[in-house]
Amino acid sequence: MHVAIAGNIGCGKTTLAQKLGKDYNWNVELESVEDNPYLKDFYEDMSRWSFHLQVYFLNSRFKQISTIQNSANSTIQDRTIYEDAHIFAANLSQSGFITERDYANYLALFNSMIKYVSPPDLLIYLRADIPKLVGNIQKRGRDYEELIRIEYLKNLNTHYEDWIANYNLGKLLIIDVNNLDFVKKIEDYAYIVERVNFEINGLFS
Repeated sequence: MHVAIAGNIGCGKTTLAQKLGKDYNWNVELESVEDNPYLKDFYEDMSRWSFHLQVYFLNSRFKQISTIQNSANSTIQDRTIYEDAHIFAANLSQSGFITERDYANYLALFNSMIKYVSPPDLLIYLRADIPKLVGNIQKRGRDYEELIRIEYLKNLNTHYEDWIANYNLGKLLIIDVNNLDFVKKIEDYAYIVERVNFEINGLFS
Protein backbone atom coordinates (compact mmCIF):
# COMPACT_ATOMS: atom_id res chain seq x y z
CA MET A 1 0.00 0.00 0.00
CA HIS A 2 1.19 3.48 -0.89
CA VAL A 3 -0.07 6.36 1.26
CA ALA A 4 1.03 9.92 0.49
CA ILE A 5 0.63 13.17 2.40
CA ALA A 6 0.09 16.37 0.43
CA GLY A 7 0.02 19.95 1.60
CA ASN A 8 1.66 23.35 1.63
CA ILE A 9 5.00 24.21 3.24
CA GLY A 10 4.62 24.04 7.02
CA CYS A 11 1.34 22.10 7.19
CA GLY A 12 2.91 19.19 9.10
CA LYS A 13 3.45 16.57 6.38
CA THR A 14 6.83 15.34 7.53
CA THR A 15 5.86 15.07 11.19
CA LEU A 16 2.64 13.22 10.40
CA ALA A 17 4.39 10.89 7.95
CA GLN A 18 6.93 9.95 10.63
CA LYS A 19 4.27 9.37 13.28
CA LEU A 20 2.01 7.28 11.03
CA GLY A 21 4.99 5.38 9.64
CA LYS A 22 6.08 4.41 13.14
CA ASP A 23 2.60 3.45 14.34
CA TYR A 24 1.63 1.46 11.22
CA ASN A 25 5.12 0.03 10.67
CA TRP A 26 5.28 1.59 7.20
CA ASN A 27 8.38 2.61 5.33
CA VAL A 28 8.73 6.40 5.35
CA GLU A 29 9.90 8.35 2.30
CA LEU A 30 10.61 11.96 3.26
CA GLU A 31 11.07 14.94 0.99
CA SER A 32 14.70 15.68 0.17
CA VAL A 33 15.04 19.02 1.97
CA GLU A 34 18.11 19.11 4.21
CA ASP A 35 20.42 17.78 1.47
CA ASN A 36 18.87 19.84 -1.33
CA PRO A 37 21.68 21.98 -2.79
CA TYR A 38 19.30 24.56 -4.31
CA LEU A 39 16.82 25.51 -1.58
CA LYS A 40 18.73 28.32 0.10
CA ASP A 41 19.69 29.85 -3.25
CA PHE A 42 16.10 29.49 -4.45
CA TYR A 43 14.59 31.53 -1.63
CA GLU A 44 17.23 34.22 -2.15
CA ASP A 45 16.71 34.42 -5.93
CA MET A 46 13.68 32.51 -7.23
CA SER A 47 14.08 33.55 -10.86
CA ARG A 48 17.64 32.27 -10.99
CA TRP A 49 17.13 28.92 -9.29
CA SER A 50 13.48 27.86 -9.82
CA PHE A 51 14.12 25.52 -12.74
CA HIS A 52 17.11 23.87 -11.06
CA LEU A 53 15.16 23.35 -7.82
CA GLN A 54 12.13 21.86 -9.54
CA VAL A 55 14.19 19.44 -11.62
CA TYR A 56 16.03 18.35 -8.46
CA PHE A 57 12.74 17.69 -6.64
CA LEU A 58 11.24 15.93 -9.65
CA ASN A 59 14.18 13.55 -9.96
CA SER A 60 14.25 12.93 -6.21
CA ARG A 61 10.53 12.14 -6.14
CA PHE A 62 10.76 9.84 -9.15
CA LYS A 63 13.52 7.85 -7.43
CA GLN A 64 11.32 7.61 -4.33
CA ILE A 65 8.44 6.26 -6.38
CA SER A 66 10.69 3.64 -7.97
CA THR A 67 11.66 2.51 -4.47
CA ILE A 68 8.02 2.49 -3.32
CA GLN A 69 6.77 0.53 -6.33
CA ASN A 70 9.53 -2.08 -5.94
CA SER A 71 9.03 -2.51 -2.20
CA ALA A 72 7.10 -5.38 -0.64
CA ASN A 73 6.27 -3.17 2.35
CA SER A 74 3.68 -0.43 2.67
CA THR A 75 5.07 3.09 2.42
CA ILE A 76 4.00 6.56 3.46
CA GLN A 77 5.41 9.38 1.34
CA ASP A 78 5.94 13.02 2.26
CA ARG A 79 4.58 14.93 -0.78
CA THR A 80 3.83 13.53 -4.24
CA ILE A 81 5.33 13.94 -7.67
CA TYR A 82 2.04 15.48 -8.81
CA GLU A 83 2.52 18.41 -6.43
CA ASP A 84 5.93 19.12 -7.92
CA ALA A 85 4.36 19.76 -11.32
CA HIS A 86 0.79 20.89 -10.63
CA ILE A 87 1.50 23.06 -7.59
CA PHE A 88 5.08 24.26 -7.33
CA ALA A 89 6.28 24.40 -10.93
CA ALA A 90 2.88 25.73 -12.11
CA ASN A 91 2.96 28.45 -9.46
CA LEU A 92 6.50 29.48 -10.33
CA SER A 93 5.58 29.63 -13.99
CA GLN A 94 2.47 31.73 -13.41
CA SER A 95 4.43 34.02 -11.10
CA GLY A 96 7.07 34.60 -13.76
CA PHE A 97 9.92 32.86 -11.92
CA ILE A 98 10.32 30.17 -14.60
CA THR A 99 10.57 31.12 -18.27
CA GLU A 100 8.13 29.63 -20.76
CA ARG A 101 10.96 27.70 -22.39
CA ASP A 102 12.15 26.15 -19.12
CA TYR A 103 8.60 25.39 -18.00
CA ALA A 104 7.87 23.59 -21.28
CA ASN A 105 11.07 21.61 -20.85
CA TYR A 106 10.12 20.76 -17.26
CA LEU A 107 6.61 19.61 -18.24
CA ALA A 108 8.02 17.43 -21.02
CA LEU A 109 10.28 15.73 -18.49
CA PHE A 110 7.40 15.32 -16.01
CA ASN A 111 5.10 13.85 -18.67
CA SER A 112 7.77 11.34 -19.68
CA MET A 113 8.23 10.26 -16.05
CA ILE A 114 4.56 10.09 -15.09
CA LYS A 115 3.94 7.24 -17.52
CA TYR A 116 5.89 5.02 -15.13
CA VAL A 117 4.19 6.24 -11.96
CA SER A 118 1.26 4.65 -10.14
CA PRO A 119 -0.74 7.09 -7.97
CA PRO A 120 -0.95 6.51 -4.22
CA ASP A 121 -3.69 4.23 -2.90
CA LEU A 122 -4.60 6.97 -0.44
CA LEU A 123 -3.76 10.68 -0.60
CA ILE A 124 -4.03 12.61 2.67
CA TYR A 125 -4.31 16.36 2.12
CA LEU A 126 -3.51 18.55 5.12
CA ARG A 127 -5.43 21.79 4.68
CA ALA A 128 -3.90 24.76 6.51
CA ASP A 129 -4.38 28.52 6.34
CA ILE A 130 -1.51 31.01 6.18
CA PRO A 131 -1.28 31.75 9.96
CA LYS A 132 -0.95 28.01 10.68
CA LEU A 133 1.71 27.58 7.99
CA VAL A 134 3.72 30.60 9.14
CA GLY A 135 3.55 29.48 12.77
CA ASN A 136 4.85 26.02 11.96
CA ILE A 137 7.58 27.38 9.68
CA GLN A 138 8.77 29.69 12.45
CA LYS A 139 8.74 26.88 15.01
CA ARG A 140 11.10 24.66 13.03
CA GLY A 141 13.48 27.54 12.46
CA ARG A 142 15.14 26.70 9.16
CA ASP A 143 17.24 29.73 8.23
CA TYR A 144 16.44 29.68 4.52
CA GLU A 145 12.68 29.46 5.18
CA GLU A 146 12.77 32.88 6.84
CA LEU A 147 12.97 34.22 3.28
CA ILE A 148 9.62 32.68 2.27
CA ARG A 149 7.15 35.38 1.27
CA ILE A 150 3.54 35.34 2.45
CA GLU A 151 2.37 35.91 -1.12
CA TYR A 152 4.25 32.79 -2.21
CA LEU A 153 2.45 30.69 0.43
CA LYS A 154 -0.92 32.20 -0.54
CA ASN A 155 -0.38 31.35 -4.20
CA LEU A 156 0.60 27.80 -3.32
CA ASN A 157 -2.54 27.40 -1.21
CA THR A 158 -4.67 28.53 -4.14
CA HIS A 159 -2.99 25.97 -6.41
CA TYR A 160 -3.46 23.26 -3.79
CA GLU A 161 -7.17 23.93 -3.40
CA ASP A 162 -7.68 23.90 -7.18
CA TRP A 163 -5.72 20.66 -7.54
CA ILE A 164 -7.49 18.90 -4.68
CA ALA A 165 -10.90 19.98 -6.00
CA ASN A 166 -10.17 18.07 -9.21
CA TYR A 167 -8.13 15.17 -7.81
CA ASN A 168 -9.39 11.87 -9.22
CA LEU A 169 -6.40 9.52 -9.16
CA GLY A 170 -7.48 7.56 -6.09
CA LYS A 171 -8.90 7.80 -2.58
CA LEU A 172 -8.59 11.23 -0.99
CA LEU A 173 -8.74 12.14 2.69
CA ILE A 174 -8.86 15.87 3.50
CA ILE A 175 -7.89 16.85 7.05
CA ASP A 176 -8.19 20.47 8.17
CA VAL A 177 -5.27 20.95 10.57
CA ASN A 178 -5.86 24.62 11.39
CA ASN A 179 -7.19 23.80 14.84
CA LEU A 180 -5.28 20.57 15.40
CA ASP A 181 -1.99 19.97 17.20
CA PHE A 182 -1.32 16.29 16.54
CA VAL A 183 2.14 16.55 18.10
CA LYS A 184 1.17 17.81 21.56
CA LYS A 185 -2.47 16.66 21.80
CA ILE A 186 -3.07 12.92 21.83
CA GLU A 187 -6.76 13.38 21.05
CA ASP A 188 -5.93 15.33 17.87
CA TYR A 189 -3.58 12.62 16.65
CA ALA A 190 -6.15 9.94 17.58
CA TYR A 191 -8.72 11.81 15.46
CA ILE A 192 -6.40 11.64 12.45
CA VAL A 193 -5.62 7.96 13.01
CA GLU A 194 -9.33 7.17 13.22
CA ARG A 195 -9.94 8.83 9.87
CA VAL A 196 -6.93 7.15 8.28
CA ASN A 197 -8.09 3.76 9.58
CA PHE A 198 -11.51 4.27 8.02
CA GLU A 199 -9.98 5.05 4.62
CA ILE A 200 -7.49 2.19 4.78
CA ASN A 201 -10.19 -0.31 5.69
CA GLY A 202 -12.17 0.96 2.71
CA LEU A 203 -9.28 0.08 0.40
CA PHE A 204 -9.70 -3.58 1.21
CA SER A 205 -13.49 -3.80 1.45
